[in-house]
Formats: sequence, C-alpha cells, structure tokens
Amino acid sequence: MNDNLYRIVSSILFIAISYGIVFLIGNSFEQVNFSESFIYKSWGIIFLIQLVGFIPSFLFKTDHYFDITGGITFLVILFLATQKIINDEPLTLKLTPFFLSSIWAIRLSSFLFLRVKKAGKDIRFDNLKTNFFKFMLSWVVQGFWVFMCLLPLLVISDTKKSNNYIFLLIGIMIWSFGFIFEIISDNQKSRFNSNKNNKGNFIKTGLWSLSRHPNYFGEFILWIGITIIALPYFSGIHYITCLSPAFIYLMLNKISGVNLLEEIGDQRWGDEKSYLDYKKQTPVFFPKLSNLWTKKK
Repeated sequence: MNDNLYRIVSSILFIAISYGIVFLIGNSFEQVNFSESFIYKSWGIIFLIQLVGFIPSFLFKTDHYFDITGGITFLVILFLATQKIINDEPLTLKLTPFFLSSIWAIRLSSFLFLRVKKAGKDIRFDNLKTNFFKFMLSWVVQGFWVFMCLLPLLVISDTKKSNNYIFLLIGIMIWSFGFIFEIISDNQKSRFNSNKNNKGNFIKTGLWSLSRHPNYFGEFILWIGITIIALPYFSGIHYITCLSPAFIYLMLNKISGVNLLEEIGDQRWGDEKSYLDYKKQTPVFFPKLSNLWTKKK
C-alpha cells in the first residue's frame, strides 16, 4: 500500500470508528432519536470544522491555525452542550465538567497558537503541510481526538441523570492535578527555550527530569478526571465511553504527539551522549518519581 493510499484509508478508519461509537451511543437514549441526538450532531460539527480549517491551511501551506482550530472546536461543542443542558437539574453539578474542559481548551489552544506564532512554525508539520494527504490525515486525527476527549460530555448532554458529589470531587481533584502538571510542564519548557543559552539544547530539568513528555502526561490525567465526573451518567452501552482515556493515551503516544517529537529528538540529538543518557534514565511518558531523589544525590 503506497503512502497516500495508507493515509486515505487511515482517515476513513478514524471517521468510521468515531461514527460507529456515535451510532452505538446515539441509539441508546430512549427519549432521543438518533438523528436528533447531541452526540450525532456534535460528531458532524467536529469534522466539519476540521474541514473548514484544513482547506485554507493547505492552500497557504501554514500550520499556524491547526491548534487554535482544535481549541475552537472544543469550545463550540462545549458551548452548544451547555445551551442544551441549561434547564437540567441540578445545573451546577452537570455544568462543572463542561466548565473545566472549557478552561483547559482556552488555555492550551491559546498557548500553542502563541507558541507557533513566536516560533514561526510548528516543527511537527515540517514534513506534513506540503503533502495533501499527510496534512489531511493530521486534521482528521485532530477531529477524532476532539471527539474522543469530549465523548463523556457528549453522553452527559443526552441524558437526564444527575451526578453525585463523590465522583464530582474525585474527578475535580484528578483533573486539577493533570491541569496543573500540564501548565507547569509547558511553562518550564517555554522558559527553557526562551533562554538564548539553551538554543539547540533539550530540556531535562524540572518535571522534564521525571518524564520526557510531562505535558502530555498531564493532559492524559485531566481527561481521566473528566471521565470520572461523567461516570454516574452512564448506563449500558454508555460505559464504552470509559475507553476515552485509553484512546487519548494511544493518540498522544502513538499517533500525533510523543512519537513525532521522539523522532525529531533522535534526529537532533541522537548522537549526543547526554541525550542518550537522558532517554535511558527518564521514561517517555509516565513520570519516574525516583528521579526526584536520585537527582539530589
């Protein structure tokens, strides 16, 4: 299978898998027709926004608006969802995960957009944005990522069940840990890269001494928190939504994040002993807490 055909098939599979999930969950609500279900409408809107973002981005060969489009997609769906549940009771409990997700989406998308603007490009797309099928797959994957992240919230939007404080508090604590972990990681790397003395070097201090990609770890954890908050709303086939964090983990590590950055890192510093030692001592994703006291010795 040639590369372009592979990417076409991959794009179709991502869309088909997400639609399969939509079909299963969308047909499970007793008082909601599939075509009227919020999860079905959201699925269509998510991929439509990616299409609208992809076309001009490919024509102008730019990656500047990739991340901000992802953030806008999150916020559009979250806004529509809150409008749908605005009359539900108890409203505060039901709105909480939507509020938390909105905070995350605004923070991350604006951070990534400004970072790309400052750098002039996103190195992840150096070899992608000039090839129609490579770049298209990136946008399809982003749509799939948005859908899988929001899946627990899409179920909440179509159900009349109520939450309970135990799941809510546990979920908020886990989300907060992941959110703070991601923010600290991003800020540490930004400060490192802004120091001219570090130009051409890699970061291995702070949280980056515990994990080679602590920002992605934080993102993974916060979505586990959102899923836990949503658990009381699930019944029957809805529990398939619990796979959402697993899909997010796979996407971050194998499809659109860690794997690409690891490849870039190997190309840049693969011949340097300090980098090879860093890779040997520091796990790629899950933090190695023992590095905290190892560094102090």
